[in-house]
Amino acid sequence: MRSKVRKQIVIASVVAAAPLALVACGGGDETTTVTEGAETPSAPASAADSGLPQGSEPVKLDPAEFTTEIDNPYWPMKPGARWVYREFDSEGTEQRVVVTVTEKTKRIANGVEARVVHDVVSEDGEPVEVTDDWYAQDLAGNVWYLGEETAEYKNGKVVSREGSFEAGVDGAEAGIAVPADPAVGLAYRQEYYAGQAEDRAKVLSVDAKASVAFGSFDGVLETEDVNPLNEPRPAVEHKFYARDVGPVLVLSIAGGGGREELVSYTK
Repeated sequence: MRSKVRKQIVIASVVAAAPLALVACGGGDETTTVTEGAETPSAPASAADSGLPQGSEPVKLDPAEFTTEIDNPYWPMKPGARWVYREFDSEGTEQRVVVTVTEKTKRIANGVEARVVHDVVSEDGEPVEVTDDWYAQDLAGNVWYLGEETAEYKNGKVVSREGSFEAGVDGAEAGIAVPADPAVGLAYRQEYYAGQAEDRAKVLSVDAKASVAFGSFDGVLETEDVNPLNEPRPAVEHKFYARDVGPVLVLSIAGGGGREELVSYTK
């Protein structure tokens, strides 16, 4: 699912202590229900112990230790896989999001060969944002996010490419999209490009439940993602990843309004 926080919904009760239940109404008669699981094994005593990147710290990646064959169970990216989401803002405006794993790869400036994942956001049948995201998996099974090339559209014309970055260019650094061994409390950087992309995440649960238009899931990975650059205050959202499927739901907690849920998935 897309790394950038676009439209969000404020659900203040999410920050209450677990266990708790969230219910967000979908379009038509659809209902999305999420229930957080009980406490699960904790992460290392400190973020640094995990070996995952933090903040703006530079990382030196060995291209020989990466593959474009991404099989992390929380987000398998086999070429041809396709996810379709619907997204609503706080006023009920609906957008369609189609994410497709392509056959294409890209050699990133830091030397890593990455899988190209194509992301199209449309409204009323017209594209509003088109992005190529770049991912690769290390030998441990961590899925790394290596940058994106994005374009925002208005009336069929590109109006902005803000947010585009590539690891190894102009100080930009790679981050983690999905950890190999998630545990409650595990924290990591998702991306870093000073002033443009500084998202970070931590694991809230590996035993959450989610029910969306596509289906119901348990044993779900739940993360809290923060975009500190969002104005007027940081944007916070909870993301839910189902095994053997990938991202199924995003609930925005602060910094705006919106919700995104999976409606179809093709392996």
